[in-house]
Amino acid sequence: MRRKIKIAVLLCVGGMLIGNAQSVFGKWKTIDDRTGNPKGVIEIYKKDGLMYGKILEVVEEGKEDALCIKCEGDLKDTPVVGMTIIKEGKKNSDDEWKGKFLFDPEQAMTFRFKIWLNPEDPDELKVRGYLAFLYRTQTWVRYEG
Repeated sequence: MRRKIKIAVLLCVGGMLIGNAQSVFGKWKTIDDRTGNPKGVIEIYKKDGLMYGKILEVVEEGKEDALCIKCEGDLKDTPVVGMTIIKEGKKNSDDEWKGKFLFDPEQAMTFRFKIWLNPEDPDELKVRGYLAFLYRTQTWVRYEG
């Protein structure tokens, strides 16, 4: 009987760990798709059933204290760290999250987006930004720091 309880507990804990490892939510290190260099750490979280993301840290050398220089209005010259760059993403039936607000503070531009886990590696997040019919996709990696 004791052995069955231990096995059940191990299966439950293992299932929770696997479930967490395969979620789009958590911390992700952004990788520049043009240079291959890490740029920042983003926390993706759920609020009221919707996806949001904010910048926790800039890791690009020399830009750790970056300001949103190209931004206009209230965001002009504000710190990039702490900025919400993903707002109100909705999950669709294909385990993808889509929305209309993915903000790039370097370009001061907002894009429509689609975000999904790489089916071959759940520690990679695919982030695609759309501008009209053009798009660009980055691969972010799970951050454990």
